[in-house]
Amino acid sequence: MDRIRVEGIEVRCVVGVYPEERLRAQRLLVDLELGLSLDEAAKSERVRDSVDYAALVSQIAFLLDVCEFRMLETAAITLLRYILAPPAPGGRRAQVDEARVRLSKPDALPGSIVPSVELFRRAKDFTYVVEEKDHGTVDVIHETGHVGVYRLNLRPGGVIPLHIHKEMREAEMVLTQGLFCQGEPAERGSIRRWPPNTPHIYENPSVYHQTILCVDAPRFIPEDEIVVEGEPVKIAATQGYFRSANS
Repeated sequence: MDRIRVEGIEVRCVVGVYPEERLRAQRLLVDLELGLSLDEAAKSERVRDSVDYAALVSQIAFLLDVCEFRMLETAAITLLRYILAPPAPGGRRAQVDEARVRLSKPDALPGSIVPSVELFRRAKDFTYVVEEKDHGTVDVIHETGHVGVYRLNLRPGGVIPLHIHKEMREAEMVLTQGLFCQGEPAERGSIRRWPPNTPHIYENPSVYHQTILCVDAPRFIPEDEIVVEGEPVKIAATQGYFRSANS
């Protein structure tokens, strides 16, 4: 099987079980190995027939940042489930058949001691729940005791209506180009964090499916998605680590 390797990714994030680790971000090093067929990409010379690793690194950095995992093992299995999930509707990447993730905490122990975990899984090892919604579908990527990771897929013309959350803290990364958020174009790779009681709305005026990577903490509570009337609140977006290719 062909391989794509991305090594030496450095992210600063909250990760760990000890009280001092919950109060500050620390360095986390990530190494990825993806197994898939690259024959089509070699012929077409299109990123969509392979994996846009710049975009993937940005998405992984987003997940590690906002999920605030307690265990490296939990972080690794969440990343594997995300990487090995089938492409989203209208997705512009190849299916990854197997993947290896290694996570290292270089500052966790004194001296040159570096603890790490390494997990390997195949796509066939996982199953995913897909929920039908008025706006399209939701892919349940992974839920832990503290957070839930989801892909929100908006069909052409689909709308996630203006709503708030009173309990859940929500962070979202736009994965495609063509969505509107709060009535304005939402750039691919843009990230928004929604404080409680902040009205927000997504619209897909395009003729293509559009996708959002969503993290809820705690994991999704149906009764905490409360549709409201009024105007959306403007929230400044930040940009992910890397811009993805357009081809």
